[in-house]
Amino acid sequence: MSDSVIVLMLSVSTLLGAFGLIAFIWGLKTGQFDDQEKMMNSVLFDNEEDLQRKAKMEEKKKNKKK
Repeated sequence: MSDSVIVLMLSVSTLLGAFGLIAFIWGLKTGQFDDQEKMMNSVLFDNEEDLQRKAKMEEKKKNKKK
């Protein structure tokens, strides 16, 4: 392989890795990975009243963090 092909492949892979790292850091900072039990607990909240109550509680938690 020529040197230009190797340099191009290294550049592209480094750029893609940087994009992935930036996306991961963004996800951490915006709280994308905070609610680990959401899917497990969603079965417990079947009726609308419970869902509304849960949504209000989560909204209060978000407001407290700010």
